[in-house]
Amino acid sequence: MTIKNKPFFSSWSGGKDSCLALYRAIKEGGIPRYLFTMFQEDGKYSRAHNLPTTVLKKQAEALQIQLLTRNATWNSYEKHFLEGMEEMKKQGVFHGVFGDIDLDGHLEWVERVCASVNVSSYHPLWKEKRRAVLDEFIELGFKATIIVLKEAALPKTFLGKVLDKELVQEIESLGVDACGEEGEFHTVVTDGPIFSQPVQLVFGEEQYREGYWYQTVNA
Repeated sequence: MTIKNKPFFSSWSGGKDSCLALYRAIKEGGIPRYLFTMFQEDGKYSRAHNLPTTVLKKQAEALQIQLLTRNATWNSYEKHFLEGMEEMKKQGVFHGVFGDIDLDGHLEWVERVCASVNVSSYHPLWKEKRRAVLDEFIELGFKATIIVLKEAALPKTFLGKVLDKELVQEIESLGVDACGEEGEFHTVVTDGPIFSQPVQLVFGEEQYREGYWYQTVNA
């Protein structure tokens, strides 16, 4: 599949993988119309990376792409994801860009739900080497900060750190996949070649819930 000249939405977590997928799609000539983000049922924080609405809105402004959100529990996630795609289809958007790298279960879910509403899914990072994806992201000049980490994977001291080559070496020295593809950590992207301006983060308290540490942020 090619995304060239096609209006698309980015399945947007606010983190590094969805950002690099968006970058690749734009470079291939796709036309970005929406950042599509799923939120928790109260609409205050995103499902994937626990980001507040303010941060997602600032990212959308800096990327100059409209933000579309839906609120859901985990049980109603698919239903509301489908509703969001139906709304974008009414605006002529029949293609979605996703940042999955190599987790088959994620790909299968995306392809199934997209096919059910006749939306094409595009995966520009699929089956590339995880480290190569990470190196490209850093070398392009994107800035991503760790805001969620699994307690069993990384020490709390990694919260709030910017993902650069030195930090990647630190992460790998602990025997952890530096791409964090299996949920070892999550990031928020605040700058890079497709941003019109940096997103300024305000850091709050650190929180612990169910095996994960969270760095609260605002913008």
